[in-house]
Amino acid sequence: MTDSSLAALSDTLYSVSVAVYSVALLAFCAQLAFGRRRERARELVGAGAGAAPGGGVLVDDRAPAPVPDGTATATRWGGIAIGVTAIGALTHAAVLLTRGLAAGRLPWGNMYEFATAVVLVAVVVYTVLALRTPNLRHIGVFVLGPAILALVAIGLGLYTEAGPVVAALKSAWLGVHVTAAILGFGIFMVSGIASVLYLVRSRPGADSATGLVSRLPAAGALDRLAHRTAVFGFPVWTFAVIAGAIWAEASWGRFWAWDPKETWSFVAWVVYAAYLHARSTAGWRGRPAAWVNVVGLAVMIFNLTFVNLVSTGLHSYAGVE
Repeated sequence: MTDSSLAALSDTLYSVSVAVYSVALLAFCAQLAFGRRRERARELVGAGAGAAPGGGVLVDDRAPAPVPDGTATATRWGGIAIGVTAIGALTHAAVLLTRGLAAGRLPWGNMYEFATAVVLVAVVVYTVLALRTPNLRHIGVFVLGPAILALVAIGLGLYTEAGPVVAALKSAWLGVHVTAAILGFGIFMVSGIASVLYLVRSRPGADSATGLVSRLPAAGALDRLAHRTAVFGFPVWTFAVIAGAIWAEASWGRFWAWDPKETWSFVAWVVYAAYLHARSTAGWRGRPAAWVNVVGLAVMIFNLTFVNLVSTGLHSYAGVE
């Protein structure tokens, strides 16, 4: 198979991935539509448990209860949704694999490839968590929806033909620094979405609400999801920033020059460090800390879009082309 045919296959698989994710999204919608308001099962009132940071009740969402996830129909739809999502993730991974083979390099040498890989990491992280904790399937709509919109925007606005990377990126550090950045960004994407949903779920009166809000996992479960994924993603992002500085010294003779990309990567690091600190600080637990996490995700998106596409700096070669 020629390089051009592999590149064409990658483009085709990209469209297939969006289509498969869309089917999974419909299945997640069906799960919410056929589900019913979750019962308050097994409140944790023993040692080490208590009120959730947002004022809700900590519900044991790890072990399955008789009917905490809604009706049997909703449960079946949830299983179908997560299965189709896994298929979509495999197809999504094949997009990058075939593109890398076509170009003869790691498939994250430009914004199109980088952003595509970030969305893949977010989907894989969510899929693994949803398989471990079935109650999290209720937020599938809010993960797959943004993922699909992101892929459509990436395909329309950032697409570039497969080809060799510019000379500045021909380094072993591409596989270290950029890979870590992709992993960190994808994990933070799931964490940020969980915090947004936590802010919705922890509003006063949310426990007695009907409709979509009542079908979300408990506020405590969403807060734990946001925190645990941020705890996992923070050291990865820290390593990405450090690796980038080492690569900069090797390429440009200095570790740090406050280039726009460097600056906003550091700003993101500071925001997530503040979130993790606020999450364990009296007076900042719950909704205030969640807002900090949402700001962190906004900074990451700003760093990927505005800084790459508008600002000018030493990282300009990492743009669309």
